[in-house]
Amino acid sequence: MNAVVPLPLPNRQTPAAQSTLAESVGDAARRYLEDMGPVPTDDVYETFLAELEQPLLREVMAWAGGNQSRAAQTLGLSRATLRKKLQRYGLR
Repeated sequence: MNAVVPLPLPNRQTPAAQSTLAESVGDAARRYLEDMGPVPTDDVYETFLAELEQPLLREVMAWAGGNQSRAAQTLGLSRATLRKKLQRYGLR
């Protein structure tokens, strides 16, 4: 059985809620880099992808009612790839 925990949706009545996904990701990346300060790092890309991928998978699985085939099709992934990603993040 697939365990999917739906997250509550934030109240989206402010003008900021009308920003695009790209703008939201850009804002998050900017804040993350500012918070890091001058600390050198070499894995920001992988860290950011993992941080984005996990909630995306969780939300699409919730939207698909836990149906991995439907979620995989929606994401443009094979079901096997989706299963591996779900397992990687402990979302199975």
